[in-house]
This record gives sequence, structure tokens and C-alpha cells, in this order.
Amino acid sequence: MDLEAYSAVHGDRWDEVDRLARSRHGSGADADRLVSGYQEVATDLARIRGVAPGSPTGDRLSRTLFRARLRFTGTPVDPLTAVTTFFARYLPAALYRIRWVTIWVAAATVAISAIVGVWIASTPGAVATFGTPEALRQYATEDFQAYYSDHGLGAFTAQVWSNNAFIAARMVAFGITGLYVPVAVIQNAVSLGVSAAIMHSQGRLGDFFLWIAPHGQLELYSVFLAGGAGLMICWSWIAPGARTRAQALAEDGRALLTVAVGLALTLLLSGLVEGVVTRQDWPWPVKIGIGTVALAAVLWYQWVLGGRAYRAGERGDVEEFERGATALTAG
Repeated sequence: MDLEAYSAVHGDRWDEVDRLARSRHGSGADADRLVSGYQEVATDLARIRGVAPGSPTGDRLSRTLFRARLRFTGTPVDPLTAVTTFFARYLPAALYRIRWVTIWVAAATVAISAIVGVWIASTPGAVATFGTPEALRQYATEDFQAYYSDHGLGAFTAQVWSNNAFIAARMVAFGITGLYVPVAVIQNAVSLGVSAAIMHSQGRLGDFFLWIAPHGQLELYSVFLAGGAGLMICWSWIAPGARTRAQALAEDGRALLTVAVGLALTLLLSGLVEGVVTRQDWPWPVKIGIGTVALAAVLWYQWVLGGRAYRAGERGDVEEFERGATALTAG
């Protein structure tokens, strides 16, 4: 079956059924057309899934049929079930889709940070351009560590979380430009490299890694996830495949924006580790171990649970979550 030709022939009927399903006020004739149209679209969906089980066209018709069923049955979906399904299937599948792009963003960050740090540390006079000897000494011996303890636990955690969440959300939202994510990644990597070089110049490079390791593992990985989602949204309209660019952007953008929900949670977890664990006078292996466990949990959620959901046919769409929201408003 040629999906494009099939869509061209039946597309007007699908659009009409979708319009009737979305309409909140219709006549008796509209209800009759919706019922008959529902049967025809269901037949079309069965044919499409017989040749292309995971096609965007099939997903679109599935959503149309759900809206139609909701219109003439009025049976709401349990919101708790919808939210549970979202976090158990759709969110991990969305995260799984960007797994390799995330790795590439991480590799680029590490490479740029290392290059910048080594260059500054090995170039005579380069470190001095970032401050006076006294300012550099104070940064390395006092300010770097005081950052984690100068504020109250709750206020510091909230500040860290809101700041990082804002950065991650911008990387996802502005990823479509194709420029924002690379610029943000480079800026973040350069900042890490400069900090490492300054700490190294004062003989405190070990402290640099110790103090960022507990929370930095998950915090940085969350930023890598945000960068990966932003780049994937950009790629959806650069290379849309058989879909139109508008359709590809709408479908993939909706799916990948679900990553923002996951990022809010992972950054909240890293903020808790930074605000609660990093500042404690505990052995470093304990603090770093807690951060490693937090990162491992997110990796399992993305790679293992997400892989299962993706192989089962999920693509990270928010359809199930939308069903719960629709049920609340329509019930």
C-alpha cells in the first residue's frame, strides 16, 4: 500500500471525522456522520496497520478514533491510569529515542571542556586573564566550596533546580533553530574547562572533581538530554522523511517536548543531591556513590524501560497523557 496515495484519497474524510470529534456542539446530522465516519476510519486504520504498524498516519487516525469514541460514549479514562501510562511508557520511550544524540552531546562537552582546560592550564599567562592572583586564590580555596553552603538547604535546592530547569527547557524549546543547542553546549563546556583550569592553577583540581561529582553526574546528563531533544526537534524538519515538514515538526516536537517533563524531575533530583548531599561532611565515596546511584536510576529508566516501551511500538507521543486531560474536561 502506498500510504501517501491512500492518504490523498481518504484524507478529506479523516479530516471531517476529526473535526466532528473535536466539536463540542453538533446537530443530529453531525452525530450520524460521526458514527458512520468512525466506522470508515476504523477500517482505514486496520488496513494501514496491516502494512505499517508504527506509521505516523496510523497514529493520527488512532487519536481521531479515540476522540470520536469519547464524543459518543462519554466514558472518561481514569486520569491516574493515564498519568501512570505516561510515565511508564511514553516518557521513557521519548528519552530512549534521543539516547545516541545524548551521548554525542556528552562527548562533545567532555572534549571541548578538556581542550579548553588543558590549553588554559598549559599556556603561560592564560589563567591570569581571569583575575588577579588573590581573586584566583580566593575562588579556588574559598568561593568554589562556599557556593554549596552559603545558602539555606531549601532555598539553595530551589535556586539550583529552577536555574537548571530553565536552561534545559530553553535547549528543548529553541532546539528547532539548529544553533541554540550547539552554542549552549559550547558555553557550558568552556565554563567547565575554565573552572578546572583555575582550580588546577591553585593545586585544587582534585577538589574541583570531588565537589561536582555527587550532583554533577545527573545534572550534566540532564543537560545532555535537553540538548539531544533540541537537536532531534531540529532534525525532524531538516529531514522529515515521507512526512511534510510541518507534520514532522508537529509530531516529533510533541513527542520530544515530553522530555521536558522528565528533565524537570531529573533536575529536581540532582538539585536535591546538590543541596542536601554535596554540602554534607560525609566521606567522598558516600557522596559520590549517592550521585552515581541517582544517575544509574535515570539511565535504567531511559535505556532499559525506555527500550522496552520503544520496541513495543511506543514513540514517546503524549497521546495517553492527553487522554487523561481530555477525560477530566469532558467527564
